[in-house]
Amino acid sequence: MEDDVGATAPAGRGAAIAYAFINRRERTVSEVRERLARAELPDAEVESVMAELISLGYLDDARYARLFAQDRRALDSWGRERIARTLRERGVERELIDAALLSSNAAGGDELERAAGLLEDRFPKGPREPRDRERAFGVLLRKGYGSETAADAVRQWLGRGP
Repeated sequence: MEDDVGATAPAGRGAAIAYAFINRRERTVSEVRERLARAELPDAEVESVMAELISLGYLDDARYARLFAQDRRALDSWGRERIARTLRERGVERELIDAALLSSNAAGGDELERAAGLLEDRFPKGPREPRDRERAFGVLLRKGYGSETAADAVRQWLGRGP
């Protein structure tokens, strides 16, 4: 009887750790797998818990990538490169990242439009001094826009200056 309890307890521990971890916010498959590995659970238990979470729909990297891209563009004005880099760091596969970026592009408009809109919001009075161009370009690069897109957006923004 004691052996039966010992055999089922680790699976419950792994599931409890995983559910507590995903309860805080949406997570990727890689993030949950790493969290379970840090708990020093047996590989078989980790795989069992991962299979359960995936089959129940609690873990879905495609959904995660799509929602992450939409949120970062809408809430933080991030560009394509920063979104892709962050998703790669979180263990999302390249194909899923590409699909999410295509989806968020369709939903959020053109990358150049978003970059120009960010400059309009950030610097509503337009460029005032020569250094403003470099500052605007730097803002766009830090937000994750490509250098060509950033340069085009700055040129567009400069066209409306005093």
